[in-house]
Amino acid sequence: MEKPRQGWAGLFNISFGFFGIQIGFALQNANMSRVFQSLGSSLDDLPALWVAAPLTGLLVQPIIGHLSDRTWLGRLGRRRPYFLLGAVLAALSLFAMPQSDALLIAAVLLWVLDASLNISMEPFRAFVGDMLRKDQHTAGYAVQTAFIGAGAVVGSLFPYVLDHFGVSNEAAVGGIPDTVRFSFWAGGAALFAAVLWTVLTTREYSPDELRGFGDEAAPADAGASLANRTSAAPFWWIGAGALLALVTEQYALEKEVYLLALLLIGYGLISHIAIRLARAGKGANMLSSIVGDFSGMPDLMKRLALVQFFSWSALFIMWINTTPVVAQNFFGSADPASAAYQDAGNWVGVLFSVYNGVAAVAALTLLPWLSRRIGKAKTHVACLLAGAAGYASFFVLTDPQHLLFAEIGVGIAWASILAMPYAILASSLPQAKLGIYMGLFNVFVVVPQLLVATVMGSIMKAFFPDQPIWTMAFAAGTLVLAAAAMLRVKVPGEG
Repeated sequence: MEKPRQGWAGLFNISFGFFGIQIGFALQNANMSRVFQSLGSSLDDLPALWVAAPLTGLLVQPIIGHLSDRTWLGRLGRRRPYFLLGAVLAALSLFAMPQSDALLIAAVLLWVLDASLNISMEPFRAFVGDMLRKDQHTAGYAVQTAFIGAGAVVGSLFPYVLDHFGVSNEAAVGGIPDTVRFSFWAGGAALFAAVLWTVLTTREYSPDELRGFGDEAAPADAGASLANRTSAAPFWWIGAGALLALVTEQYALEKEVYLLALLLIGYGLISHIAIRLARAGKGANMLSSIVGDFSGMPDLMKRLALVQFFSWSALFIMWINTTPVVAQNFFGSADPASAAYQDAGNWVGVLFSVYNGVAAVAALTLLPWLSRRIGKAKTHVACLLAGAAGYASFFVLTDPQHLLFAEIGVGIAWASILAMPYAILASSLPQAKLGIYMGLFNVFVVVPQLLVATVMGSIMKAFFPDQPIWTMAFAAGTLVLAAAAMLRVKVPGEG
């Protein structure tokens, strides 16, 4: 038996919840640097404050992926309980965020918000694979990408639109403008409503039905395979972390780099514990399973992971630095308390809405057309290079209006980053482990974000102090590296 073919209404219902989730991400990405600086953060401190977001994703996504593969709550299903839980928590965080009157409170709420968004988002990637036949995976992820783009347009435009309706866009020193405050509240309501739509309009296949389709109903634990791993492997991670900490101390790098060192040491210790448990015959536990699945990733997934690493490095550089870049280089102000800076913040919301709007259109038109003619891999290469050109154009454009053209290239790259790797993976991975593998794949989304948040500050402070425009050169360069890495990916069935 094959899964029933979904029509456009089915594709719509499966992915509509992502529209709301992306509204939350867009509000976070476009406004959190602005919120932090409005509450007193310096430009140099922004990367450290943003660390919470990728760190949360790194911890949450593999756990949620592992759990959702093993969940079945009757009528509520496998993935939908996580959609709903994450939506409730994210909506509450969005309502609370604008009430922050201290930098620490805003940083903590960013952590809670990102954890909640990840609880909802991670199962959505596997949900498309669960619900669709393999020949519909590309269409499913394209529709999901279109909703991501549309949600991001709405979330990014909220402050700009409210400003034009007369809502105050300025605030006293240490305060958050009403445009941002009301945008977060509206976004919280929209997020919850969109996710609830998907929960109420879809029905997941039961374990028995999945068996009938030829899919495993329960994933096999990978923890037992760790028993044959060399005991020295974890200590390489621990040694790398210790060396990084010593280099940070010796050369007085930014303190955030210590976090990266601790993560390397932490993974080494976790791997050591997982191996010991497996050798004692206790490999069937969440820790050993996650570590075993991570170390045993398919070769195709490993190659795509390198592409994701470079791609998301560029995106995170953009999200952190676009507001300071546009404010300083195109609006002539680096002072968060100035009207010009707040105007720049609103214009960044417009720029972000443009690249997301382009992504929504490209996902349904350009990507299917290109992939039919040149294949998924070459399509992704071309789109990544378009994004690199968009970032590079920040150095030749002088009018903030002209930055709209730069966002076209960024939007094309964004569409492909959100669709192509997942469409390639979903058709190549075992269905019973789709949740955990999608969660582990997203590790290569958040690790580069951590790297940017911990290392970019040191690089900029050492070589380009108070010149955030140079971050766009790093973004362009990393997308070129992503395109080069994609040339090594061989998609089954493509020459």
